[in-house]
Amino acid sequence: MKNIETVYLALGTNLGNRSLNLVHACSALKKFVAVSRISHIYQTPPWGITDQPEFLNQVLEVTTELPPQELLTAVKQIEVDMGRVPSEKYGPRLIDIDILIYGCHEVNSPDLIIPHAHMAERAFVLVPLNELVPDLVPPGEDQHSISEMLKAVDVTGIKQYREHHGA
Repeated sequence: MKNIETVYLALGTNLGNRSLNLVHACSALKKFVAVSRISHIYQTPPWGITDQPEFLNQVLEVTTELPPQELLTAVKQIEVDMGRVPSEKYGPRLIDIDILIYGCHEVNSPDLIIPHAHMAERAFVLVPLNELVPDLVPPGEDQHSISEMLKAVDVTGIKQYREHHGA
């Protein structure tokens, strides 16, 4: 019998129809994960390279039987299938799916670090993650909960996104 793990995935997009990109990514993920909860969508300023469109970000709480490396392969394939092309680091992207937390496991391999290596520095990840699991202490974090990590970052410019429809 395979283990079922609770996993937190971060989704981000700043090209094309951003809200539709998130819907498509979520739908594609359902082929190999069960989505338990979804955060609100947040509009966030670009990080790393600031001269680009604002992002839409959200976090999904999912369960999966896939081991971490297989999950990584699957989410990267979704990015490719949706049309993501390699570009500069922190540059614009059609979709980005990152594994933030995978159960109580820590992974440190050349292509995958769990918990996500930069999660504690990124308000665009912590704000939606805090909405779902404010009291969660990620593995290896020495008792710093998501809400405590969030207090240590600048949340300027992050706001809940509401789709604007024409009248």
